[in-house]
Amino acid sequence: MSTRRLYYDDSYLQSFEARVLSCLPAEPFASESGTIPAWEVLLDQSAFYPTSGGQPNDLGCIGEAKVLEVRDDGEEIVHIVDRELAIETVQGSIQWARRFDHMQQHTGQHLLSAIFQERFGLPTVSFHLGAEICTIDVRGPEPAEAILLGAQRAANAVIFEDRVVNVRYGTADQLAEIGVRKEVEREGILRAIEIEAADLQPCGGTHVKSTGQIGMILVRRCNKIRQDWRVEFGCGGRAERFAGWDFRLVRAISDRLGCAAEDSLPAVEKSLAERDGNYKKLREALQQLAEARGELMVGAVLPNTDGVRVIAEVLSGAPQDFLLLLATAIAKREKTVVLLIAEETGQLVFAQHASAGKNFQDALKKVTAEYPGKGGGTKDFVRAKLADAAQSTAALDLAKSLIGG
Repeated sequence: MSTRRLYYDDSYLQSFEARVLSCLPAEPFASESGTIPAWEVLLDQSAFYPTSGGQPNDLGCIGEAKVLEVRDDGEEIVHIVDRELAIETVQGSIQWARRFDHMQQHTGQHLLSAIFQERFGLPTVSFHLGAEICTIDVRGPEPAEAILLGAQRAANAVIFEDRVVNVRYGTADQLAEIGVRKEVEREGILRAIEIEAADLQPCGGTHVKSTGQIGMILVRRCNKIRQDWRVEFGCGGRAERFAGWDFRLVRAISDRLGCAAEDSLPAVEKSLAERDGNYKKLREALQQLAEARGELMVGAVLPNTDGVRVIAEVLSGAPQDFLLLLATAIAKREKTVVLLIAEETGQLVFAQHASAGKNFQDALKKVTAEYPGKGGGTKDFVRAKLADAAQSTAALDLAKSLIGG
């Protein structure tokens, strides 16, 4: 028996009466608090929207049972609940805040998609209504910032006019005759949502009665997703939260930069340029320091009987980049081996001049077998990080013994 879908004709219906047709044990449901027992309930009619078309399902209660999930199973709506229900007449109630939020987002999506297609030639190929973010994927050339802003402004202009949102029914041919945005190949009577003088789109979802109830649309950003462009947006209450969060973020940044909010971007760009310049200077200074310190460290160590110098040291307070620069500077010298470990982090670099003839891959495997860590490299050069930096000195002593230091 098919379920009568009450939300088709009245998306604002918050409570309803229905007859329980069946209640059967279901697979345990994975909730936020853990896995719990669940039952599948069929009703003769329901106002609960099932997950479909990019829109998540409604939540609420059926009698004393909490609705955990709602699924679309062909002609039937399956309600997943947290307790068994008797075969009797029950009251259902919809979690209204969630439903109305979904109505705002979904109607806003119809309007935004229509404007992207009609004004900018960018058809929507998919829609996702997330818990925080909504997205549409549009196909075509990359939407420039001017297009994103233009679509937002045009959509909000329609919202502010508070145009009527109607539910239309008809066959695919009848809807095509009156200008449906996306034709569908389905038999029988179809349901479509019409935004007055803006859009007509086949849809089984829940929607507001007029565009003014969308509140507003805020387009946030656009990213490349395979061959399409993913546009992120929010409507109504979400748009309000996004705008407030974005403003507080900009204000916090401008306060830290000591400038007006409108001057934040130039101030950030200036700070980044200064940072990049300072990093380049620091890198050059570290390189010079590594060369000088490497010279001193090599001069302080006598060659072994095989003519190989082994320089081994646990460094304290050294920048991460310095470890690599110092090892590279020392290993340029013939028959020289360098073993360095950073005391605070357990980062290690083992390097050698090829003429030294050691195998650091083998040495690293033995060191990390005794003192756990992750890393790798070649016969002449390896990098790794110990799981416990306190083992740095012991790991260095083992490495020295393995390569004959």
